[in-house]
Amino acid sequence: MTPEEKYEKVKGLQPLELLYQREAQQADTVFLRQMQQRQWRDYTWGEVMDRARRIAGYLRAQYEPGDRIAIHGKNCADWIIVDVGIMLAGMVSVPLYPGQSVSSMTYVLQHSESKLLFCGATDNNAALQEVADMLPSVAIQRCEIRCDQDLETLIKESERFEEKPTFDLDDIFTIMYTSGTTGNPKGVMHSWSSVVFVSPNMIRGYGMDENDRVLSYLPLAHAAERILVEFHCLYSGTPIHFPESLDTFLEDLKRTRPTMFFSVPRLWTKFKEGIDEKIPPSLQEVLLRIPGINTWLRKKVRNGLGLDDAEILVSGASPISIELLRWYHRMGMKVADGYGMTENFIYGCFAPPGEDPVPGTVGKPYHGCEVKISEEGEILFKSGSLMKGYYLEPEKTTEVIRDGYYHTGDSGFIDKDGLVHITGRISETFKTSKGKFIQPSRLEGFFGNETMLAQLCVLGHGMDQPVMLVTISESAEKLPREEVNEHLQKLLTSVNDKLPQHERIKTIFITKEEWTPLNEFLTPTLKIKRKVLEAHYQPLFKQHVDTKGIVWEPRTAVSEGSKEASLEPVN
Repeated sequence: MTPEEKYEKVKGLQPLELLYQREAQQADTVFLRQMQQRQWRDYTWGEVMDRARRIAGYLRAQYEPGDRIAIHGKNCADWIIVDVGIMLAGMVSVPLYPGQSVSSMTYVLQHSESKLLFCGATDNNAALQEVADMLPSVAIQRCEIRCDQDLETLIKESERFEEKPTFDLDDIFTIMYTSGTTGNPKGVMHSWSSVVFVSPNMIRGYGMDENDRVLSYLPLAHAAERILVEFHCLYSGTPIHFPESLDTFLEDLKRTRPTMFFSVPRLWTKFKEGIDEKIPPSLQEVLLRIPGINTWLRKKVRNGLGLDDAEILVSGASPISIELLRWYHRMGMKVADGYGMTENFIYGCFAPPGEDPVPGTVGKPYHGCEVKISEEGEILFKSGSLMKGYYLEPEKTTEVIRDGYYHTGDSGFIDKDGLVHITGRISETFKTSKGKFIQPSRLEGFFGNETMLAQLCVLGHGMDQPVMLVTISESAEKLPREEVNEHLQKLLTSVNDKLPQHERIKTIFITKEEWTPLNEFLTPTLKIKRKVLEAHYQPLFKQHVDTKGIVWEPRTAVSEGSKEASLEPVN
């Protein structure tokens, strides 16, 4: 069956309509596979619907259609099943990120007026316990906090909801909160029409079916994972696999051998770091030039990552380095950079089927998605996937949706081949004390392929020159500090030689801690909070206002001055 034929088969159907079909016709076919104690625990379509119907029965007995029901936890089969139960009950799901702070989760629960919280695994049990105590709670798979009841008991004791409802396409079925890069999260309201538009068109683009495999591990609270995995697999019939834990992730990835793999730049970078530790980059370059050996190397790398069957490789959620993409392409893995946002349910741009992705671009608009560039250089979207608006914030809605177009806040252009290029966030451009405007993402791109660097962020509002904050990779942490300094200084000099005077990086500051959602330097979707970083490290900047080169943030209270290195000035 061709992708177009698969599209025609599901076009116009609501998710619940498809679920009713699969319940009746494919009850014994496996849909969800959860790794538990190193074995797959399979859930058929029939079991998924039985559990979801009992959850819906419980919800309808306790709450009213339209009530908001929150879900928090790492990806697991129960997450999907609970979400289906909420849909069946006619209620509105409110997903929370596993890495959200207490203040952020509290804001979302209160702002959405959520009535119940389903709790799963998290990296911060104390934070989840604090918010779970605010309202009724139910524990799902791998939950380690105290809840009012557990899901298995709820399912065992609840009556099945036997109805087969469908809903008006304009009805809201979920409120997905943005990651809150610059303030409180905003509640993005999506109606059933968004899914009915997006999911069939995704099948038209990707052509997936029940013979494919997907591993779900990025937060299901993120619109990309929700639409690319949950709803896309629901429409295509593709089985979803869930890893057991972070410790077993790579093994579970290899056991799944997904045919479609979606990840974020940070993981693509870590994959490369792991390869570089085993096969140094200089040796890779030699091997890639030898016929036959290059084929062996590419196969070895793909097999080692568990991606030997992956035909669709996607990076998203934040910008990825052009050089990193080129490395994957040289290794025979055509990773494509996708572009979308919660507000358009991630239905934006991607490499067209049959065409190789072009590093430095995010491909072309999906079917039925219109993209144009405003006179100010801002990227605008228009499609059937646009949100209904921000929950309880009509003023903010009218700020971003004007004349039917969503104003992304990203600057960019469309080239002669129709490929979309993103040049940065309009709001992130800053001015130095010399009156020169700096676009940080452009400068960060020059460092994206450096294996010693794990995270980086260019800052410098009001300074005489830009500076860069970085964390170093695990491999660099094992090296003598002098070796790291020498290497990064050479890199800095090399990059600065390519830049006009006003863009040259004055200082690289190496921070002592990784930036994560838990310390609130990153959003739950792993986007950098530039303003938070800039405010936190202002004392360090002021202390080294005249320093050029490499500066290490003190890592202990003992005589860090002797370890801290400031190298020769950069001309």
